[in-house]
Amino acid sequence: MEDELEIKKEIKEIQVNILKPANQNNKATQEEFESILRMVAPGTSLRTALDGALKTERGALIAIENEDVPRIIDGGFRINAIFTPQRLIELSKMDGAIILSKDIKRINYANVLLTPDSKLKSVETGTRHKAAERTAKQSGTLVIAISERKHEITLYYKNMRYPLVSTDELLRKANENIQILEKQRDLFDTHVEKLTRMELRNHNSLNQAVSAIQKGKVVQKIATDLRKVIIELGKEGTLLKTRLREIVGNVEEETDLILKDYSNLNQKKSKMFLDMLTYEELLEKDNILSALAYEKTVKSDSIKGWRVLSKTSLSEQDVALLIKEAGSLGKAIHSGKEFYYSILGEGKAPLFLDELNRIKLNI
Repeated sequence: MEDELEIKKEIKEIQVNILKPANQNNKATQEEFESILRMVAPGTSLRTALDGALKTERGALIAIENEDVPRIIDGGFRINAIFTPQRLIELSKMDGAIILSKDIKRINYANVLLTPDSKLKSVETGTRHKAAERTAKQSGTLVIAISERKHEITLYYKNMRYPLVSTDELLRKANENIQILEKQRDLFDTHVEKLTRMELRNHNSLNQAVSAIQKGKVVQKIATDLRKVIIELGKEGTLLKTRLREIVGNVEEETDLILKDYSNLNQKKSKMFLDMLTYEELLEKDNILSALAYEKTVKSDSIKGWRVLSKTSLSEQDVALLIKEAGSLGKAIHSGKEFYYSILGEGKAPLFLDELNRIKLNI
């Protein structure tokens, strides 16, 4: 019951997010892309229909109606019937395109001819796929082409082209990525532990910070790609989704705090630069240093201490005050009781000192 409600909710979101006239914006956003993947995920009625149409080995062309679609359809006949996978499968045996309603609850037309502007560029060679790509670009809606020759399903939406992969292939790919992600997470934890030891001893730690940031961003990048696969898997990806959440827990927060400690720009700008890097570019430490606004792995400034101090129960305001008064992580964690009492007061200082001692003992 919950799954059905979730699917209905997602379909409503799709109406709002993706079924708009193309003249508003002809570039698909990440949110729109993910909404489409959810709509055609295994277990949904639409995916059942698509897989069934694929098995007929006849090919098909399916479009979701919006305000612009009626202007580029010709011929065919009006169906106006409730959508069911079996009805779509049977109608797909005809040569023309099938038009579904915005909410994908009804089959509006069948055996129609799509007549998008032939001047629109297309990377496709086949007539059906050219029509699908141009219709998606011109109308800004989702168009699905099923190829009997290549035996594949391709999604078109605005400027996006995306071939669907079988559930078995997706599961194989997801499990492989989970294994890679687990190894990268272990490496990230190792680098962070070493960074903490160096920081608590007030040693120069920029090079180690770069290694930790590098692994942290790789983990986040793999996780982002894996989330797309899990979304496409639908119900089949539930367990993988839980495992992914366990693996990547607190990686982004930890990485952001390292950036906050070491960036010569600011955390937001450095993070933006790093997010633009490819996997290959992340492997080059010079690129990480550039994102932090350094030219060499030599740090003359003292460590700020946001990451270590944030492991305590102090609020962000208290951490900021302590860093400001101390001037460095070294003084912030190696001063006398009087120093902490003067800044944090009698209410917070004792607990902070206990937490600080535990951090030192665990390293």
